[in-house]
Amino acid sequence: MTHTNNRLLDDLARLMTDAAGMARSARGEVDTFFRAQAERILGELDVVSREEFEAVKLMAQAAREENARLAERISALEEALPKTSRAKAAKPKS
Repeated sequence: MTHTNNRLLDDLARLMTDAAGMARSARGEVDTFFRAQAERILGELDVVSREEFEAVKLMAQAAREENARLAERISALEEALPKTSRAKAAKPKS
């Protein structure tokens, strides 16, 4: 009887191990399927990728820095102008 119980427990353990492996495999397939579907849907919605977003973010930061440098340069040039020239430059032509 003990031999039968051990064999039954061994079979049950093997069955549970196989079931766990199948569940893990099925989960991997479901994850892959949903990831592919999400990428397809986002592709159809014309959403940018993270890499594209980061590249544009860096470009915008560089443009802001250049804009600040140019604003400082314009201010310095305006200060260097004689007062009469500044008054003429500030008046819009009609």
